[in-house]
Amino acid sequence: MDLPIVYHPDYVAPLPPGHRFPMPKFQMLYELLLHDKVAQAEQFYLPQHPEQELIELVHTPEYVKAYREGTLDPKAQRRIGLPWSSALVNRTLVAVGGTILTASLALQYGLACNTAGGTHHAFPSYGSGFCIFNDLAIASRVLQKQGLVEKILIVDLDVHQGDGTAFIFQEDKSVFTFSMHCEINFPGTKQKSDLDVPLQEGMEDDTYLQTLARYLPDLLSEIKPDLVLYDAGVDPHIADKLGKLALTDTGIYRREMQVLTTCVGAGYPVGCVIGGGYADDMKSLVWRHSLIHRAASEVFQRC
Repeated sequence: MDLPIVYHPDYVAPLPPGHRFPMPKFQMLYELLLHDKVAQAEQFYLPQHPEQELIELVHTPEYVKAYREGTLDPKAQRRIGLPWSSALVNRTLVAVGGTILTASLALQYGLACNTAGGTHHAFPSYGSGFCIFNDLAIASRVLQKQGLVEKILIVDLDVHQGDGTAFIFQEDKSVFTFSMHCEINFPGTKQKSDLDVPLQEGMEDDTYLQTLARYLPDLLSEIKPDLVLYDAGVDPHIADKLGKLALTDTGIYRREMQVLTTCVGAGYPVGCVIGGGYADDMKSLVWRHSLIHRAASEVFQRC
């Protein structure tokens, strides 16, 4: 048995030339994992669109309908930062389906990875920061609705606070939100996660990993989650265009190993999404995103 990984060719949708969202990275990541023999073709699972009622476990029917039909007002569309198209609607839905599938596979096998996901800036009635529907929140609600889990821990290590996720679960004790992010970065207005750890600009590998080690093991033993959802954003990297932290490739890999060995070693299943990462050098960016799959493959073989 090999690590379950989720991918769909529709994870890529066309964007206007020069758009700063690195859309090609999803297909390039899939191809790199195959090329480097991190994964074989038969390890990949194909997600489907979730039913609309499952998206509405988190998002308002009005917002879901307006986005799907392309009738959002221009201001709401600008806040998302991605121009509307039917291909992007399809991509958005299949990526949410991918995180739901990843979470289900994690429960089944102990560990699973998506090759997209981490749209943590999406709020119930609007999208923001390249995020349309909140896949982490929807997957949490779907698994709870199916009676597969009660308690979920969301570990969000994207460089930006998971503000949408924090807002969605702020009154909900069944989902614990933990966000470790750059203090001075987007979003300008932070929400209140169950645990926020704001980091100083320019923080490097060792300090970052020591900070993480101060919180994660204790959280697991306090919360005892049925599932951990891990947003493995690589935008804390020193070369990231939107980051402001200073982790290296080695630091990112050590982080992935630290999160996965801590959680899986203590018996907690983990579903991983790739989160944010922004760079002109697409090859280097895709390499960084592959580190979660490389670490997960190693940890999975040990289990």
